[in-house]
Amino acid sequence: MAEDVETTTDYDYEGLLPVCDKMDLQMSGRVFLPILYGLVFTIGLVGNSLVVFTILKSWHQKSITDIFLLNLAISDLLFVVSLPFWASYIIHGWTLGNLSCQIVASFYSVGFFGGMLFISVISIDRYLAIVCATFVMKTRTANHAYPISVTIWVLAILFAAPHFAFIQKSENKCTSLYPVQLEEIWPLFSYMEINILGFLLPLCIMIFCYLRIIKTLYSCKTNRKKRAIRLILMVVIVFFLFWTPYHVSLLLQVLRIYGVFNTCSSLRLLDYMVHVTEPLAFSHCCLNPIIYAFAGEKFRKYLYQLVLRCLSFICFCVPRSQHCGRAPVPIPEAAFTSNQTQNTSDPDGSTLL
Repeated sequence: MAEDVETTTDYDYEGLLPVCDKMDLQMSGRVFLPILYGLVFTIGLVGNSLVVFTILKSWHQKSITDIFLLNLAISDLLFVVSLPFWASYIIHGWTLGNLSCQIVASFYSVGFFGGMLFISVISIDRYLAIVCATFVMKTRTANHAYPISVTIWVLAILFAAPHFAFIQKSENKCTSLYPVQLEEIWPLFSYMEINILGFLLPLCIMIFCYLRIIKTLYSCKTNRKKRAIRLILMVVIVFFLFWTPYHVSLLLQVLRIYGVFNTCSSLRLLDYMVHVTEPLAFSHCCLNPIIYAFAGEKFRKYLYQLVLRCLSFICFCVPRSQHCGRAPVPIPEAAFTSNQTQNTSDPDGSTLL
C-alpha cells in the first residue's frame, strides 16, 4: 500500500538512510489514492458481483471454466473489499481494532495471490482444452474443478501468510511488526515472493499457454481464429501493462534495502512510482470480468437480459404517460435457459478464452 507504509511489506528504513522530507508526497497520496481506491472498489465490486451472480444463477449448466471464473471473481472481491479500509487508513490512520487490521490484511493478500493463481489455472485449462483437447476431453469436467479450486485456495493462503502473519495495530497504524531476527530478511523475502509468485510465474504460464494456443489456432481452418487471437493478445498485454510497472517499483524497493538508492531525490521517485503504479495494478481486477467472463456468450446474454429487466421495471414503476408509450414487454424465461448458453463462451472465438 502506498503512503507511509506498504501493504505488501513494511520496513523501517530510517536507520539505514538519511532523513528525507516527503511530506508533499504523503499529502498528495492522501488526496488522490483514496479516490482511486474508491473507483477500483466500486467498479470491481459491481463487475465481479455480476460474474458471481451470473454463474450461480446458471449453476445447473456449469462447466469447469465457470467454476474457475467464479473463484477468480471471488478472489477479486476479497481484494477490492479491503480497499475502502486502506483508503480510510491513508486519510485517518487505522481507527479499527487489531483483529480488523489482521482480517483486512489477510483479505488483501489472499485475494491478490488467489487472483494470480486462478488466472494461471484458467490459462492452463484453456491450453489443455485447445492444444490437448483429444487427451483431456473426458477429464475436463466440473467435478475435477472442485479439488483444483480447493488446492488453489490453500496455496493462496500459504503464499499470503508471510504478508499478514506479522500485521498488527500499532498506535494508529496497521503495520508489520517483525521480530528482531527477521527485520532484514523478512521484508526481502516478502518482496521477492510477490514478484516471483505474484507476477513472473503467472506471466510465464500465460505466455507459454497462449503462444501454444495461437500456434494451434494458426493450423486450424476457421475464419474465427483472428478474433480469438486478438482476444488472447488482449489478455496477455493487459496483464503485462497493468502489473509490470508495479512489480518493477517493488523490485526497486528491494534494492533500496541494500542502499542502492540513498539520495533524497531517488527515494522520492521510488515513492512516487508506488503512488502511480499501485492503483494501475489494482484496477486490473476491474477488467477481469470483461476480459475473462463477459467475452462469453452466456455472460453477455445475462447482462443484456438484466438491463432489459431494469428498463422494464422502470417503465412499470413510472406512469406510462410520462416515459413509456406502452406496457413493458415481459422477458421470456426461455431466454435464460436457452441451449445456446450452456457454455461459458460463444462459438465465435471467445471459447478459446
